[in-house]
Amino acid sequence: MKHIFFFLIGLGLALNAGAILSKQAADLDSIDVDMGSLKFSTSVFNLEILKSSHTVAGLHPVSEPGFDFTPGEWLPYRKKAGYYHLGDINFRIRTNGSGDWESYSSAASRKNVSEITADNANILAASDLSELFPEDAPVKVTRYWEKDGENLVLRFDIKNVSNKDIEIGALGIPVIFNNNHSRKSLDEAHAENVFYDPYIGMDAGYLQVIRLKGTGQVLLVLPYNDSPFEAYNPLLDDPTRRGITFEGFHEWMIHSKAYAENEWKEAEQWNTPTSEILKPGKTRTVGLKFVLSDSIHNIENTLIENDRPVAVGVPGYVLPQDVNGELFLKYDQKIKKMEVEPEGALELTKQNATENNWQKYTVQGKLWGRARLTITYKNGLQQTINYKVIKPEKQVVADNGHFLTTEQWFDEPNDLFDRSPSVITYDYEEKKPVTQDSRAWICGLGDEGGSGSWLNAIMKQLVEPDPAEIAKLEDFVQQTMWGGIQYNEGPLKYGVRKSMFYYEPDSMPAGTYSKDINYKTWAAWNKEHAMSVERSYNYPHVAAAHWVMYRLARNYEGLAKQQSWDWYLLNAYQTSMAMMELAPYYAQFGQMEGSVFVHILDDLKAEGMWEYARKLEEKMKGRTEHWASLNYPFGSEMPWDSTGQEEVYMWSEYFGHQDKAETTLRAILAYMPTIPHWAYNGNARRYWDFLYGGKLSRVERQIHHYGSGLNAIPVLEEYRNMPDDLYLLRVGYGGLMGTLSNITEDGFAPAAFHSFPSTLKNDGISGDYGPGFYGYAVNSSSYLTKHDEFGWLAFGGNLSEDDDVVKVELTTAAKSRFYLAPLKLWLTLDAGKFKSVAYNTSSGEVSIELDAANDFTPKAYLRLKSYEKDTKIALSKYPMNKRGQYEIPLENETVKFGLN
Repeated sequence: MKHIFFFLIGLGLALNAGAILSKQAADLDSIDVDMGSLKFSTSVFNLEILKSSHTVAGLHPVSEPGFDFTPGEWLPYRKKAGYYHLGDINFRIRTNGSGDWESYSSAASRKNVSEITADNANILAASDLSELFPEDAPVKVTRYWEKDGENLVLRFDIKNVSNKDIEIGALGIPVIFNNNHSRKSLDEAHAENVFYDPYIGMDAGYLQVIRLKGTGQVLLVLPYNDSPFEAYNPLLDDPTRRGITFEGFHEWMIHSKAYAENEWKEAEQWNTPTSEILKPGKTRTVGLKFVLSDSIHNIENTLIENDRPVAVGVPGYVLPQDVNGELFLKYDQKIKKMEVEPEGALELTKQNATENNWQKYTVQGKLWGRARLTITYKNGLQQTINYKVIKPEKQVVADNGHFLTTEQWFDEPNDLFDRSPSVITYDYEEKKPVTQDSRAWICGLGDEGGSGSWLNAIMKQLVEPDPAEIAKLEDFVQQTMWGGIQYNEGPLKYGVRKSMFYYEPDSMPAGTYSKDINYKTWAAWNKEHAMSVERSYNYPHVAAAHWVMYRLARNYEGLAKQQSWDWYLLNAYQTSMAMMELAPYYAQFGQMEGSVFVHILDDLKAEGMWEYARKLEEKMKGRTEHWASLNYPFGSEMPWDSTGQEEVYMWSEYFGHQDKAETTLRAILAYMPTIPHWAYNGNARRYWDFLYGGKLSRVERQIHHYGSGLNAIPVLEEYRNMPDDLYLLRVGYGGLMGTLSNITEDGFAPAAFHSFPSTLKNDGISGDYGPGFYGYAVNSSSYLTKHDEFGWLAFGGNLSEDDDVVKVELTTAAKSRFYLAPLKLWLTLDAGKFKSVAYNTSSGEVSIELDAANDFTPKAYLRLKSYEKDTKIALSKYPMNKRGQYEIPLENETVKFGLN
């Protein structure tokens, strides 16, 4: 969701709910920065800590000493008590394992700490933190900054100085890095700021800290001593304002039982919450280790070099029940046992190890829902991998389409806002449509938060057409979208209005608006505002709807009946042009779903509509030339965003601006990781759209919001250009499958999943899910590749090998796209479905099986494309039509043929 007003209101909402400091910090003392700092160096790090607090003032890579991983630049504004810094510690304890938990935080007071003289040459600085805690605290905490080889360690000794057993129920180390890009330009933010992503994997867990520009060294935060990454806790009591430019800080939690019993008691945690008993006189040592990797692509190699367990899941960690997944594990210790929770949710079978001793397992999802695999190694180290088991993709998509066109189908002919018939926003918790909301677009079929549901329903038909659903959706297009959401006459013809719903009580009948909703906000647009066409971000939704209807009318028989295929394609074209003519300001930015304009242009060319194609291409080239003039060409109305990259990349590649395409891709990889956890693997960073498209409204890292599906588009396109780069396939496929991960068993698709450990569940309304499903619909595909270590791998299908023949049975919902990496061959069906694709590694022959015909698919339409220059692959058995499609008559049984 994007709007300049959203930015302003976001800043207003950004004041943390927990900004009132604890009683312990009532004096609001400050770090004495005038005392100066201590500076230390290794061959890879320059560390600067403040003399008064021994917290970090700067952490710099030696290779680029001017760059700081931490928010040192904010120190003058963040020196008071309550603000967290790298070097702080939080814990909750109680005596004898009973009673209320007592909370302690080194950030709650900023009195000077007492420096300790160390007798170990590796210890750079040591301090007694007693001054920061009450005099009667039953523990003594000592902090150490030390060298471990050329790396750095932050270590804490927690000693029980009482005569009673103490239970440590929460133990967290704030991981404070410079992700606050407030008041910065895109150039400044990409040069100076970082994002960081967690692998909440217990002893195998880590944090990766990556610069926004996606290049340069990566900081990895690893567990030191016995410091498992059990939970990832948002530090909501830090007074730093959260909002569009700052998603907040977190802490690495080693124990979390005290939270699980209180603030988090309604949520199922990623890992089992734990505590530990500390006997009188005993000391518990915990810490974090800081190492550098030379690039994003090399993170896993760096982990292996530092003796950390590494996991690689294929096709990822969102696992359809009909897919034979694979899991590769690398660690120098033997596996002692493997446990699955819930019991029976996953079935693992050990396979032969790889040449370099990666342990290989096949993984099958048995029970729908979240599943946790716990691996215990011989040395006692534990690694957890969180999977999400889903129904077969075909069934997930079918359930989704059914839910949208039944439960979410809004058919009220007397609706005062002319929203009927339509697929409208739905409240899954209340089990009813959302017909009123203080945010006009949510119930007004507009913007992402209101268009999301009908866009989802229409894009579903591109994947898995259903005649009954299409009949309803064509009614929506002809009766509600055309002439309602989109003007169909007059000077604003083809313009797209912002919302069908508006708040104007003086012009509407009494009782129109609920008294239980606060309409006294800027977001409750009046009629004039709602009817405005200036917002470009609404146009791709409508263009996509026309384009899908064109595809259905052109490539199938009897599905789209109310208009001809060319009417729909020309309306898609006119909507694209209207965006640039009627909404020029925001059209300068990359649009979410903006890749649909590439598809529309391709189809105009395929249909021989050269005059329309020329005009659209010329307009799009002008936008692209503007992006080419910028260092970081994916701006938006927000100071930073992660949605325009999709379109910017696609047009930059289309017009030959490879440098900008590469810049865009690197930025995507900075905020879209591959991590052994379904929630974070391929999860493109979004953290403010719960404010504008969700029910539970707050600034929070969103799990598989629409950014995952959209950003997967350029990542997988890049992979098809560079099929030796398995990292790209893993990231892109993680984002692709993340789109389906939150759909419920009965087919409801929520805005996103909440990442805060107090919640860890789907948001309550459908909101802005639709753009993510667009990403799935246009990008759902299967891949066959061979990796030097792991051998033949399939993404989106089940693989079998028979001598020289490698075969993939497709498992995607559409079964319409297949990429054969060894040949850089891209097979796409505009109608029909692949059953299997086989590759003979000796002869190079490609054999294809297509599913049988159905009532509306008498022919398959196949396109062939090679990403290898000067490579030509033909299909002589069937004719090619004027649109560049091979026309393949389907039969009542499987059709088989080969490529030559």
